[in-house]
Formats: sequence, C-alpha cells, structure tokens
Amino acid sequence: METFLELLRQSGFANLAWGNWVMFAVAGILIFLAITKQYEPLLLIPIGFGILLANLPLAEMESYGDGIIALIYRSGIKTELLPPIIFMGVGVLTDFRPLLGRPLTFLLGAAAQLGIFVAALGGAYLLGFSFKEAASIGIIGGADGPTSIFLTSKLAPHLLGPVAVAAYSYMSLVPIIQPPIMRMLTTKKERAIDMPQARPVSKTAAILFPIITGILASLAIPSAAPLMGMLMFGNLLRECGVTERLRKTAGGALIDIVTIFLGLAVGATMGAEHFLNYRTLLILVLGAVAFGFSTAGGVVFAKFINLFLAEGKKLNPCIGAAGVSAVPMAARVVQKFVSDETDGDVNPLMAAMGPNVAGVIGSAMAAGVFLTLLGG
Repeated sequence: METFLELLRQSGFANLAWGNWVMFAVAGILIFLAITKQYEPLLLIPIGFGILLANLPLAEMESYGDGIIALIYRSGIKTELLPPIIFMGVGVLTDFRPLLGRPLTFLLGAAAQLGIFVAALGGAYLLGFSFKEAASIGIIGGADGPTSIFLTSKLAPHLLGPVAVAAYSYMSLVPIIQPPIMRMLTTKKERAIDMPQARPVSKTAAILFPIITGILASLAIPSAAPLMGMLMFGNLLRECGVTERLRKTAGGALIDIVTIFLGLAVGATMGAEHFLNYRTLLILVLGAVAFGFSTAGGVVFAKFINLFLAEGKKLNPCIGAAGVSAVPMAARVVQKFVSDETDGDVNPLMAAMGPNVAGVIGSAMAAGVFLTLLGG
C-alpha cells in the first residue's frame, strides 16, 4: 500500500495544478476549432497538442525543459532553422504572377504592414512592453505565422507561445475580421469597381523575379535574408521548370515535416507558468489591433492611389485588405466580400492575389527592419 501511495505522490495526477487544467482547456479549444471550423488545422492541432504535452506535470515535455520537445525547440527554433525552411515551402506554393502583372499592387502589400508598426509603438509607449517585446507582438499584424515565430524567437523568446497563438488565431479569423473593416472604409461605388485584366507575365520575368528580389531585398535589409532568401529560392524551384523533384519535396513532404515540429515546439512553450498572466491578454488585444490596422492600411492606401489614376484604371480598394500575408485566404475573403456586395458582377480574386503575395514579402521585410534596429 505504501508503494502504491508513493507512486501516486510521484505521478502527474498528484501534481496537477489549476493552471494545468486551464491550459488543457486552451489546448482543447484550439484543437476543437481546428477540427470543426478548419481554422489553420495544420498548425493549430500541433500547437494544441504541444500545449497538452507542456502541461503534463513531471513529464519534461516543455520546450524549456530537457526532453525531446526541448531538443526540437533548441535545434529548430532557437537556431532559426525551421521558420526559414517553411518560407522555402511557401515560396514553392506562391505564384507571384498576379503581383508582376500589376506591379502597383506591391504598394498595397507594403501599406498593409501598417498595423505592425502601430501595435509595436503602442505596446512600447502605452503598455510598458520593451521595444523587443513590442516588435514581436506587432509582427502579428502581418498575419504571417512563420515570420512571427522567427522574429519572436530572436527578440522575445519568452513571448513565443502567446505571439504564435495570436498570429495563427487571427490568420484563421480573417473571414470574420476583414469584411466589417472593408465595409466601413469603402463606398458601394468603390466596391463595384471592376478592374481590367492584368498584363500577361512571361516565363523569363517569373524566373528573374525571385533572383532579383532575393538579392535586392537581402542587400537592403540583411537581417531579412534568412526569410527572403529561402522564400525566393523556393519560388525559383517553382518557376524554373527543371527541378520538379525538389519543388515537390520543398512544397510537400519537407514543409509538412517542419510544420509538425514547429507546431509542437511552439505549443510546448505554453506551460501554465509562462502563459497565464495579464501580459498574454495584452498580447491578444494588441494582435487584434495590429491586424485591424493592417487591413485598414491596405484599403485606405488603395483609395489614396485612386486619386491619381484615370477612370478605367482605378483599383478596387477592397483588394488592399488582401495585403496581409494570409495567403490565399485574405484574397479569397476579398473575392467573396466584393462578389456578395455586387451580386456576383465583380470578382477581384486575381487582382487581390497581387497585394496578398506582396504581403508575404512585406511582413518578412518588416521583421528585418525590427531585427536591424533592435538586434537579435
């Protein structure tokens, strides 16, 4: 009997605290939303299960411990390995032709990073976060999970769990968050603007784009090179037409494997002692602010550009909302919103893909700016 009682005292059951139960509930919510609502399931399910593992007492399954998850965290995230590899896969899966066909929409992708800097400044000057912490929170506004993880792991690794959950949660909530902002900032006439067909893009241009952009972006902001270099390398694999095996691997099995490890390791940073505090709530609020301002920034800047464009060449301002980096979800949300508002007469999906893929570049460059100014 004494042996049984001793085993019970040393078991996880005897060491469960209320915080562990709260985190089990958080993990359950993420997994439930991923399965029933299909909100970013490829990341939220590994993150949710990682939270469960991190909150098992005495199991040593936290990212900050000494177990297998800690090994993944130290070798994959602390070394900055996994996020750039995901960016390589994103490059393989991204078609930059809509951007090349309408180069003007690159400006919308840049404008849609507004929320990153608004939230970062607000966090630093109004809410008492350090500049590095505020930058890590602000990057949520780019709606780019790998970039958020990459930047936060360098500047504020203790905030990695809340920042990653906020980033992927708001990415999954794009269909809920963006339509009201687009409706508020545009008129019925503006939503009915039907944009002309984009100019065709040659194969040569599609091949040269990742080479030239990767070089110029990395020379301009060297800190962004790990993300931009891998993104553009992946896109070159896609466009060159002679590396089919590499393209399939980078855009398939490799990105899937890395996603599993990344999600588990990020989720396992969220032990109750690290997550359950008022700063987590502030991060979630700031993330929402960042995302809202990013959406608004793209829409308002499109309206500004229209002041200088002739009739027949004006942009549908709603495509500016797609300038956040949630590819291709944001473009699809714009398409559905505009189509519903115009009874199917206007369908700007391909036009919205231009700023949408530009947003991938924009968020990576914003992260590079923060790293340059604040140091890694």
